[in-house]
Amino acid sequence: MPINSFVNYPMSWRPDRHTLKRPIYHSIASLLEQDIASGLLVPGTKLPPQRELADFLDVNFTTITRAYKLCEAKGLIYAITGSGTFVATNATRSIAISKDKISHDCIDLGLVASFEQSNSIVAQVARRVMHRGNIEELLNYNDPTGMPHHKLAGLSWMQAFGIQANINNIAIASGGLNALVITLFALFEPGQRIAVDVFTYSNFIELARMYRIQLVPIPGDASGMLPQVLDNQCQLLDIRGIFLMPSCTNPTTVMMTDGRKREIANVIQKHNLLLIEDDIHAFLTAGHLEEYKQPMYSLLPDQTIYISSTTKSICSGLRIAYIVFGEKFKERIERAIFNINVKTSSLDAEIISELIVSGSAAEIVAYKKELVQAANKLFSTYFPQTAAEGHPLSFFKWIPLSGYRTAAELESELLQQGVRIFHSDWFLSGASTPDKYVRVALSSSSSLDELDTGLKILKQHMSLD
Repeated sequence: MPINSFVNYPMSWRPDRHTLKRPIYHSIASLLEQDIASGLLVPGTKLPPQRELADFLDVNFTTITRAYKLCEAKGLIYAITGSGTFVATNATRSIAISKDKISHDCIDLGLVASFEQSNSIVAQVARRVMHRGNIEELLNYNDPTGMPHHKLAGLSWMQAFGIQANINNIAIASGGLNALVITLFALFEPGQRIAVDVFTYSNFIELARMYRIQLVPIPGDASGMLPQVLDNQCQLLDIRGIFLMPSCTNPTTVMMTDGRKREIANVIQKHNLLLIEDDIHAFLTAGHLEEYKQPMYSLLPDQTIYISSTTKSICSGLRIAYIVFGEKFKERIERAIFNINVKTSSLDAEIISELIVSGSAAEIVAYKKELVQAANKLFSTYFPQTAAEGHPLSFFKWIPLSGYRTAAELESELLQQGVRIFHSDWFLSGASTPDKYVRVALSSSSSLDELDTGLKILKQHMSLD
């Protein structure tokens, strides 16, 4: 114990040194995790500097460094160069967004569904497929990465987005989230870093936490992630990959411009990053908005895992997504598919393929565009300034907030009034920011009238603040 005793020294965290067991760094990390889980250390708490904590516990400085890194890899804490180490905003709760635990009487403006009104078209095609004579061929273990004609249908679907690939470099997954799981499992190791937007897809944050992947938040503007900041962070940190949703970022609705894509691609190439391009909203963008020129995959085909899910564009219940990858990733991606999925349902893939080949998928997309245009128009009557920002056909909107003390308070108050929304804390990839928002789903209501009611309640509640 140093001469200058820490007995009465003010510290935000004072673990009991007498409970430490070997390995010491692991024991310290466990105590820190327990105190975060119990609520003793609340989100945003600044932890003691590593050297101070080392002196207090009478251990080596590197022991504290290893303990902090272990907790950082679990997503429990984060470090800001020059400022210190803090308890993460979402350290103690799951932020995976689902349909669970919501009353049927509640108007859901939280979960981004896919305008389920079009499922009657899907049902007609599904019945047609079920009456075919080849149905038994779809019910076995064969073709674990997808039947050849299913892959060809997928390539046909993605051609409109600018994807050109060999049939041997595409695999079928059970939805976009499953494709992300496969990608992380195949190509990343625990403790590695992935650059993401400051506000990003909440389920990806949760997956990264489960796989012990460290996320590095990179700020952006109306054109997308800032390339200079990404470049700077890559020089400071050993960053392995980058996750982007360039056609319409969830939750911010930002669509990356072609110029910004090229700038980011240059940084990715410079630092040899692996790009995960989650392009599930390309169907709303490619061929419809002049700003869209190409996917980032076209710029970096050898460094990109491209994911195109049909859950938003065609049907959410048929969990079909396409993974496009370079030859150097093929063996690891396919091995991950075998060990995670065994295979994706060929029956589901057959229905999606029939929808694509028959032209019914294009009919569904056209119908959904009518619905989302009407929903966005309705939204603009309540929030005209916000409506003009971001992707004009987005299934969700991003509203700036002021005045609310916590996310839980806002969400709880609105839930009591029969409306579910999600505060921006759900999508925060790292340190807390002074800017607060709410994400509002436009695609989950059963009708425009229900959406109108929900938006009216939301507007009235926010006007009271």
